[in-house]
Amino acid sequence: MEEKLCAAGSFTKMAKSLNKMEMKVNEAISKSRIGKYFKLESRKSSFTKEFRAGTATFLTMAYIITVNASVLSDSGGTCSVSDCTFPANQTHATPDCVLNNEGYEKCVAKMKSDLIVATALASMIGSFAMGLLANLPLGLAPGMGPNAYLAYNLVGFHGSGKMSYQTVMAIFLVEGCAFLAIAVFGLRGRIARFIPQPVRLACAAGIGLFIAFVGLQAHQGVGLVGPDSSTLITLTACTSTNPVTGECTGGKMQSATFWLGSVGFIIMCYGLMKEIKGSMIYGILFVTLISWIRNTAVTVFPNTPSGNSSYEYFKKVVDFHKIESTAGALDFTHFNNGEVWIALITLLYIDVLASTGTLYTMAEIGGFVNEDGEFEGEYTAYMVDAGSTIVASTLGVSPVATFVESSAGIREGGRTGITAIVVGFYFLLSLFFTPLIASVPPWAIGPSLVIVGVLMMKVVKDIDWNNIKHAVPAFVTMVLMPLTYSIANGIIGGIGVYIALSLYDNMLSWVKWLMRMKKMVVKEQNQVSATADQSIEVV
Repeated sequence: MEEKLCAAGSFTKMAKSLNKMEMKVNEAISKSRIGKYFKLESRKSSFTKEFRAGTATFLTMAYIITVNASVLSDSGGTCSVSDCTFPANQTHATPDCVLNNEGYEKCVAKMKSDLIVATALASMIGSFAMGLLANLPLGLAPGMGPNAYLAYNLVGFHGSGKMSYQTVMAIFLVEGCAFLAIAVFGLRGRIARFIPQPVRLACAAGIGLFIAFVGLQAHQGVGLVGPDSSTLITLTACTSTNPVTGECTGGKMQSATFWLGSVGFIIMCYGLMKEIKGSMIYGILFVTLISWIRNTAVTVFPNTPSGNSSYEYFKKVVDFHKIESTAGALDFTHFNNGEVWIALITLLYIDVLASTGTLYTMAEIGGFVNEDGEFEGEYTAYMVDAGSTIVASTLGVSPVATFVESSAGIREGGRTGITAIVVGFYFLLSLFFTPLIASVPPWAIGPSLVIVGVLMMKVVKDIDWNNIKHAVPAFVTMVLMPLTYSIANGIIGGIGVYIALSLYDNMLSWVKWLMRMKKMVVKEQNQVSATADQSIEVV
């Protein structure tokens, strides 16, 4: 009993000693030049609180390193038919080799490592810049939405779309420059207000449905749904599929990787229910660690040439991968194509709306917004957002955006740019663990995509569903995005329906305006006539 009391007393003394040490460190940093620059005292924060906040933010958004690289690599990136291997009796590879070819898959795997490094590097630069320049506790990284738009709309799966990866990167670069100019000249708010409110709100939900749909498929998800020749799409999770069409050929709902991914999904849900920081990371880690075990039904390293090659790279654990294929992959030669400009305008609107909404939401959570609806660092934050997108495009990844997961750090007490700098430091560390990050399987990433879709659906509560003029355009926007596999189609469809439903009200207002003008003209004419009659009488 005495030993237990002594142990408890020693633990209490150690805790008090550590607490005093923490207070001294916080006080010293708060009064230093660093503390004054980041306004630690005025924002009622401390260094250790900011460090914990940065850690919480990184844990909740670290999934983007793997997810973004996986989504972008689905496009095939800079890989082409020339990377395919072909038999000795052929002079060249056929165009359909990109669907199932060892040489092409090796190119994609190598490029995925490039994208992992580029994602981490862009996130690091963006987060550092947000912390140092805007002094806001916000983490930045390539956002979900534009990456899916690139992979499944513009470039298409393994280059099946209408544009090359290099052309889309050039679009991202121009879009970033345009966004920077908009931020510099203060035009952001006006452009954001141009899109009808129900369509603006529905965009986030529509993109969420689109991302969730991707996470349910086989290429970048758990494989719960797949193509069907009769119904277009059906329930799959099969043990075997047609390598060309992707249709189920046997073992429906018997896929071991699907059920493992489902367990990961449940872990993420429970973590979010209990408000555990980094819930998505824990779910991804659980599925990934089990998938790393070889000679199992769920292994990500099958006994094939490509599986053996991936396993050898995985065993390096620590390795700094040099970007070889995606950095500087820009092509401006196709800017005379109308579809390029449609994509550019679509991306610009998505970026403006997303950054505006996210920044204001995070500022409100942190209590930064004043009575005029403004907050300190707002002007610089938009320029950092745009500048980070320009940097990301030169590295070969999709536009960088402020992450809503930054709210985790803000709830932990983050109030200054030190939080963002800590996030950037963690992204810097991740650059040295590319072999591990590149070995995360699709069925570990898919559940996180579905969760992201769930979280993006929150905005539907702000839509006025009792007003048909608002409800129908919002519904059309949300439905068209996943069903047409196009974010642009959803926005265009929603705006088109809103304009059509507004024609009657607009025409009625025009008629009323014309009638008022007519009455005014008649009144003026009567006054002129009366004046003329009086003049004649006087004469």
